[in-house]
Amino acid sequence: MEIKYFDAFIEAMELINDGIQIIDASGKIIYHNPAAKQLDLIDAEKTLGRHILEVYPSLTFETSTIMNVLKNGKPIYNVEQNFVNYKGDKISTLNSTLPIIYNNKVIGALEISRNITEVRELSERIVNLQKELYEANKGEKKKSKPLAKYTFLDIIGQNKEILKLKSLALKAAMTDSPVIVAGSTGTGKELFVQSIHNSGDRKYKPFIAQNCAALPANLLESILFGSVKGSFTGAENRPGLFELADGGTLFLDEINSMPLDLQTKLLRVIQDGRVRRVGSGKTTDVDVRIISAINTDINTVVETQQIRQDLFFRLSVITLVIPDLCKRIEDIPLLVEHFINKYNKKFNKFFSGVSKEVLHIFLNYSWPGNVRELEHAIESAISLYDGEIIREEHLPFQFKNYQPKNDNSWETGSIQPLSTAVEKVEREIIISALEQTDFNITKAAKLINVPRQTLQYKIKKLGLLF
Repeated sequence: MEIKYFDAFIEAMELINDGIQIIDASGKIIYHNPAAKQLDLIDAEKTLGRHILEVYPSLTFETSTIMNVLKNGKPIYNVEQNFVNYKGDKISTLNSTLPIIYNNKVIGALEISRNITEVRELSERIVNLQKELYEANKGEKKKSKPLAKYTFLDIIGQNKEILKLKSLALKAAMTDSPVIVAGSTGTGKELFVQSIHNSGDRKYKPFIAQNCAALPANLLESILFGSVKGSFTGAENRPGLFELADGGTLFLDEINSMPLDLQTKLLRVIQDGRVRRVGSGKTTDVDVRIISAINTDINTVVETQQIRQDLFFRLSVITLVIPDLCKRIEDIPLLVEHFINKYNKKFNKFFSGVSKEVLHIFLNYSWPGNVRELEHAIESAISLYDGEIIREEHLPFQFKNYQPKNDNSWETGSIQPLSTAVEKVEREIIISALEQTDFNITKAAKLINVPRQTLQYKIKKLGLLF
């Protein structure tokens, strides 16, 4: 009978027009009815089991009504709450929230939310979204969905620094200010970049990404600024990425790899808001938001002359520094679960987790490839093997015969300083690359995928004089 009553209770909540959400004692979402999904435009598959502040990064422990009730154990009624959801939509709700108590202990909270956003504001929003629809190049029809793939819900983690960065990035999305995202390779810089675009007013406008390290200087210049026929061999009349991104966002990845003379031209475009195609005397007005990324220490890019100082100041109005995975090890179990679910679906497998030995390795490994390396390790294991649990023998080569630390410092939160370990790894990688390339710095830099000037700086810093 109790099961029937519970089913009837759930069925009733499914029919209610107001949004209903339930969280457990840890703050994780365990239920939301269809009205809540519609109100907040949330994706059930991505939100169930996630912490409420992960899903709503504009809220805090202090401003979230449901977290306050969970903490204090006292109901609140008809309290207004204003927030920005993970897609960048500003929403006002009138909330009544009740603690869920069992055996005199708060085990969760239930919140009923009514949308009170004014009809006029909603109408203006619809009009603005319609105006933001753009006609893509190559004669495509108008599109009505964001062109970038990721949103803030794709950033997995409950680490305090990650939550803080998501909150700051969401605020940055509400502006048109240039943003620079710094972080080691594989930390998830583009997740933040695309999430910022998808949460701002430009989300229905072009999102165009270009890796500045992938092309020679002259080719990169014509791709960025466009060209006119005859300006160089094979040149045609073609718009550059700035023109194609007009009204939207241009993401310049590894901008510290851009040659300094090209950086000067980029600075002029940013200052003037006008672009001139290579070989042309005509300028074109462009409205482009610049988001850039670097994969080296943000404190050294100027002093090592990887970026012009004046350009750096222009690009770094808002700066986000993404921590390495080894600095947020408490997120590793969450990431492991996320990637197992992802690749179970992709490869039609049924892995439920990892062994204790594998988890211990993961929590003590240095992760030079960061989150991307962890994802590839999970993908490799699931794609190649069958079973219920990922075991040590399923892991890629870099984990073979890996001897994790005997201590359990990750359990106590007492993590040893990284400077010595990082310097040791850097030294080994650089020496190996130089030996493999007969000490040719240019070839060694390509081998380990860093700019030549960065490798020179590292060689000098580490005292590697050959």
